[in-house]
Amino acid sequence: MSAGYSSITCRTALSPSKLPGLQYSLNPYVGCEHGCLYCYVPSVLKNQKLAENWGKTVQAKQNIAKVLAKEVKTKPRGTVGVSTVCDPYQHLEAKLELTRKCIKILAEHGFHVSIQTKSGLVLRDADLIVPEKFDVGVTITTIDRRLASIFEPGAPPPDARAHVLEEFYSRGVETWLFFGPIIPSVNNDVETIKEVVNVASETKSKLLYDKLNVNGWVMKQLDPAIALLNDPELDASVVMRWNDESWGQTSSKVEEICRSFGVKCEPAFQRWHNKDGEGG
Repeated sequence: MSAGYSSITCRTALSPSKLPGLQYSLNPYVGCEHGCLYCYVPSVLKNQKLAENWGKTVQAKQNIAKVLAKEVKTKPRGTVGVSTVCDPYQHLEAKLELTRKCIKILAEHGFHVSIQTKSGLVLRDADLIVPEKFDVGVTITTIDRRLASIFEPGAPPPDARAHVLEEFYSRGVETWLFFGPIIPSVNNDVETIKEVVNVASETKSKLLYDKLNVNGWVMKQLDPAIALLNDPELDASVVMRWNDESWGQTSSKVEEICRSFGVKCEPAFQRWHNKDGEGG
């Protein structure tokens, strides 16, 4: 999947973050080529044009490394989330290397960098991503390649993402797995949960899990995906929404399975959702 892109300039590179464990967020791109149908970022950014073209167009902050190089000299040291409203290693990064330039600057100036991605491109930067200075998180919603291709049409397949965790674990870098969003009747069955948790177990990764956020344009994006599943029992208007009881049952199921695998886990709702639109 290839998206069109344009260049823009930014005034700041490091934005204050309200996510637990992060003091700053850094997003080299506006938009994401992965085009995941469940992504709520356009909604929280209140950008209808971005939502209607999600996965088809990306804006690259061409001057972000230069801006960052100035900011790191004056801002207090802290942990930087890369990225919170886009994938820092989407396809365009292979050409522009904005993320690579930024994480190099951050590490050289004493900032801890927390990376979240769906892409194996992050392995390109393994020479920079070293223990103590970095942690790496990978989003995996399912191990089923077909299901992933429906909901995450432009993202690398699940096994490639699992390989990222394996590689960084072998290098001594702290790793974590983000299991989300969990969608009712799509990826909340016991077998799917076990397969995802097993990846975390084999890579000694902490697991963070979260439910589907259906704000804004998300439902409109998901309707075509539900149709592709060819399941007459799936009704998007009902299936895509959690209530407290159904989410509580699924949450308990995830935590029980994690315990059986010896995997540390925690709900990530507060970590990955807030009014500013930060999230995985």
